[in-house]
Amino acid sequence: MAKFAGLNAQVLGISVDHVPCLTAWAESLGQINYPLLSDFWPHGEVAEKYGVLRSEGYTERALFIIDKAGIIQYIDIHDIDDQPANEVLLAELRRIDPQAAASAPPDPETTELPHGGIVMYCSQWCPDCKQARAWLQAHDLDYVEVDVNAVPGAATQVRQWADGNLVTPTFDIDGTIILDFDQEKLQELLD
Repeated sequence: MAKFAGLNAQVLGISVDHVPCLTAWAESLGQINYPLLSDFWPHGEVAEKYGVLRSEGYTERALFIIDKAGIIQYIDIHDIDDQPANEVLLAELRRIDPQAAASAPPDPETTELPHGGIVMYCSQWCPDCKQARAWLQAHDLDYVEVDVNAVPGAATQVRQWADGNLVTPTFDIDGTIILDFDQEKLQELLD
């Protein structure tokens, strides 16, 4: 969030869910540090204006960057289970407002990432990460969890392993990399 704030940007989340549902979702993730807005009533009115309300009553997963004049400068509509790279959004913000980019503080240094044992690179919102956590716990396996959205350098490391893609979960098990939640590969490696 500091990177976005440094580029003079305000991040907002919006959903067609009602406020109690948004509150429960945010609590299930542990912490959301940006405002969540409800487009519940009239149902999906904002989403419809932006062209992302589906006939089934839910929205596409979409990102919009709107400049200070209210002009949409960037649109990304993608699979509901994919989270775009923040680096792409930050690059677009730098392009849109070069003056803010020039005065933004430098990126924090990459922290030392854990090694040895089971290290799971994941994100709080990812359904496969939630399944992987439950699987590891059900098998009484100790592991270290690294949030790719919170730990500097984690997303970059995963992209190096995954040919430029941000795949979650990704496992580093004593130096062997497993992309995505592949139970067979995990079981084989951990037996």
